[in-house]
Amino acid sequence: MTVKVSSIGLKGLEGYRVQVEVKIKSGTESMVIVGLPDASVKESRERVIAALSHFAVDVTNQKVVVNLSPSEQKKNGPLFDLAMDIAALKEQKVIKTEIPLETAFIWELSLDGMVVTAEGILPAVISAKGLGLKKVYLPYDPEIPIHMLEGIECVVVQHIEEVVRHLEGQESLFTHIPLPHHLPSPHLSESPQKDFCHVIGHEQAKRALEIAAAGEHNLLMSGPPGCGKSLLAETFPSILPPLTTQSQLDVLSLYQLAGEKRSLAQAVPFRHPHHSASSVAIIGGGSSPRPGEISLAHRGVLFLDEIAEFSKKTLDMLRQPLETGQVTISRAHSTVTYPSSFILIAAMNPCPCGYFGANHHYCTCSQKQLQTYRNRLSGPVYDRIDILLSLQSINLDQPAKAVETSEEIRQRLQKARALQYHRYQQEVSNAKVPFEVLHQLSPLTTEHQVMLTKVAAKQNWSNRVQIKIIRLARTISDLAGEERITDTAIWEAMTLRRWGFHQKQQTIARET
Repeated sequence: MTVKVSSIGLKGLEGYRVQVEVKIKSGTESMVIVGLPDASVKESRERVIAALSHFAVDVTNQKVVVNLSPSEQKKNGPLFDLAMDIAALKEQKVIKTEIPLETAFIWELSLDGMVVTAEGILPAVISAKGLGLKKVYLPYDPEIPIHMLEGIECVVVQHIEEVVRHLEGQESLFTHIPLPHHLPSPHLSESPQKDFCHVIGHEQAKRALEIAAAGEHNLLMSGPPGCGKSLLAETFPSILPPLTTQSQLDVLSLYQLAGEKRSLAQAVPFRHPHHSASSVAIIGGGSSPRPGEISLAHRGVLFLDEIAEFSKKTLDMLRQPLETGQVTISRAHSTVTYPSSFILIAAMNPCPCGYFGANHHYCTCSQKQLQTYRNRLSGPVYDRIDILLSLQSINLDQPAKAVETSEEIRQRLQKARALQYHRYQQEVSNAKVPFEVLHQLSPLTTEHQVMLTKVAAKQNWSNRVQIKIIRLARTISDLAGEERITDTAIWEAMTLRRWGFHQKQQTIARET
């Protein structure tokens, strides 16, 4: 007789159902695992046999055959340990009750029979729920938000003996982790260290960042060293609305797959990779593809400081994620797709020496050096950036003005986001919604279209840039509470897409 037990395999964030089939028969003492297991799955043999000894199960002079179905899918990781052991115990009549196929066992075993956590636990549990499974056995892990997983029964265990007793109806275990009486907000539980009220000046930049946050638009800042680019970017997450429950689960799942720690109470993701990072670190990859920085920034911010110093190959790899909100990593044995819907905030100097267009320094770069430096960002990458912002240094001794806090700005953003969610009937922003939907619900008037076409012809804007201007105008109108795109919004959107220092290029003397 062959015993079948359900488990979950992972292919990126996507899970699939695995039938763990075990048959024990007389023969040479061995344990064979088939079904395209990798090395980590094959090593389960010793852990499973050691766990069987806790029940006085002797497999000496017996051959244990384990089949992981579907056999065409490559299996990896130690998530099948518990399922193998439970199936073997059922085959040996230690477990006498029937094991429902709607119950999943997806955890790693230690040699002493303890049930321990492994990478990919959370996405496996979420996938089990999506596949229609009713119950899952898991160890307690504070990083697993069990209280957020509705629609599936999570049975918390510590040892395989507890699993057996529970299956036999001899022991009652916790099926959830009690919530604290006052659960802190996932966004505000940790006060942000930086606030917009502490940023002196840069009113135009603050306005641009507010628009970028409201509609999830990408932004590129250019300015001389020390003008405040990094400060503005690092303060930007403080005005972003809190993550929804589903977004928190997606982010936590990606961090688990990448093997990185992340607290549930943390704010929206903010990733700040160095320009020396490899393309694999930024995009993701490896022999068993793991999420990169762009996926770890999912639902948050990816800040590329000194973006012109990143390799051109790496920057061009951003084209697909910026357009589709996901990245596909292809390897010889598998193709994995990870979500990567983020807001790109980039910063760069205007030229190699950094002082082109500066108020208090003279630029020493030649025209050729300037053009070569700017060409490090290809045209397609420029096209995928919504806002181009030119900054100047600010005098710190200017008169104090009443400035808004990040909390006040965030309240406006939440109202603008609510308008977008209501308009599109889903949690999607103006920058991410398909343009056909945006055009259908917020069409431009004939006057607006004529005005945009004339300016686009003068600025040599591509069709993609024109679409981004329409998206920006829709966001600006949402911040103003307008039902339709206004003239003011169109003009402001077009202004945000022009480089300020380009207008000065012909008037500044330079060495050649």
